[in-house]
Amino acid sequence: MKKIPVTENAFAVRTDFSNDAAWDDICAAIQEPNGEFGFTATVDFVNDPEYTGLTPEQLPALLSEDSQWSFAFIIDRDALTLPDHPILVVDLEGEPGRSFRVIPSEMWSVENNLSIANMDFSEFADAVDHDGVYRGT
Repeated sequence: MKKIPVTENAFAVRTDFSNDAAWDDICAAIQEPNGEFGFTATVDFVNDPEYTGLTPEQLPALLSEDSQWSFAFIIDRDALTLPDHPILVVDLEGEPGRSFRVIPSEMWSVENNLSIANMDFSEFADAVDHDGVYRGT
């Protein structure tokens, strides 16, 4: 696989191309302002079939040396098919490979706080529900 392009914002890479409508719905939900605060996740979407089947374990090797991100989002088959569309969040720095899932409507909180180092990856990963999904506090 080719290197993930350097992005200005945190990135969400698509790894499953079986459902374009679900992809569109997830992208729209991620960009929808949070009702209470109006915050949104600031992400660049990487939508390239080259990354079909990309795993969290493979991701670090595909990052450019210029990448500044300590985390990434993966929109995989589970995100496209499960009812809550839980997106995989992968730690790239503190505990590389550690992951949890987040619903699109709470992705703003994860992205905003991790991007400015206001919270640590582990704080979110330790706050997931019984099924490994972060749904907010």
